[in-house]
Amino acid sequence: MKIILFIFTAFLATVSCDPPLKYDSIFSFGDSLADTGNFLRSGALRFPCPFVTVSPIGITRKERTKKEKKGTSSEAYGLPYVPPYLSLAKGEKVEHGVNFAVAGATALDAKFFYDRKIGPLLWTNDSLSIQLGWFNKLKSTLCSSKEDCSNYFKRSLFLVGEIGGNDYNYPFFVGGTINQLKAMVPLVVETITKATSVLIEEGAVELVVPGNLPIGCNPVYLTLFRTTNKAAYDQHGCLKAYNAFSKYHNSQLKLALEKLRQKYPHANISYADYYGAAKRFFHAPLHYGFSDGTLVACCGGGGPYNFNNSARCGHTGSKACLDPEAFANWDGIHLTEAAYRYIARGLVSGPFTSPPFTFPPINAL
Repeated sequence: MKIILFIFTAFLATVSCDPPLKYDSIFSFGDSLADTGNFLRSGALRFPCPFVTVSPIGITRKERTKKEKKGTSSEAYGLPYVPPYLSLAKGEKVEHGVNFAVAGATALDAKFFYDRKIGPLLWTNDSLSIQLGWFNKLKSTLCSSKEDCSNYFKRSLFLVGEIGGNDYNYPFFVGGTINQLKAMVPLVVETITKATSVLIEEGAVELVVPGNLPIGCNPVYLTLFRTTNKAAYDQHGCLKAYNAFSKYHNSQLKLALEKLRQKYPHANISYADYYGAAKRFFHAPLHYGFSDGTLVACCGGGGPYNFNNSARCGHTGSKACLDPEAFANWDGIHLTEAAYRYIARGLVSGPFTSPPFTFPPINAL
């Protein structure tokens, strides 16, 4: 998704600052919020891709992305694109990092979900541990000794997520309750922090670990869990209980990261508050240019929130809106590039990283 390109722009731009800052490479792990091609290359796609749907104005999503990249991606700074891991040719030299993220990925391994009879719903089996395995496989081509790896990775930035959202999406979508899924939160958080710990043991010292977005504002949740109980919604139209669940996950993740900071005082572990950054435009859509709102999908098959599970974006019966920039949500699950841009600005300009990172000015954002 586009958010990773915005963040790559901000982080990789530090390479060309005067004086130069400390990041030479980026290594990213996560799901569709970060995936830039691994899902398609994995062969996991079993349904039409919503990002190439022909819009009413005759421009495919892919074409829109190409146009928008000109002013927002790392290419705008004359910097190389950070490739998805599965696109690398054998023996290809990696210069500025790799993206391991896969759309649909979970923090927990696929076995967890298959044991609970919901494994067939998974888009991919390339969980966080699989992505770490790819990293370990690649590592031998980047450095040859512990000292060599330490020197290499201390000038690299590691993005550990966003990951964990799909661990909850899959069971929620088949009827899991909030109380049932709360029992999963410690497992998901532990998996994320263990992965972070593994990377630190490998030599990573600069890490960003994002939290989850406010799922109670997502059209898919608003559609599946629609109720006539007005008390279930906040003043902005979001489902309070599901947003509270996201905040619970985030609070547990922040506590776990604080323990990691105590264990690894030499490492800089920053929490990225995607929830807080996104909350701003859900609370004030017009202020951020979302004239068509934040709770209705741009691309979908109708309904109060333009999400129809029988006509999802990219499938027969769905259509895209004329102007995605006027919407915060793209397909019922993912945000639009305009929304991700505001989240990226919140991370780059503050105050949504903790402890805060210091970035150079990024006019493209």
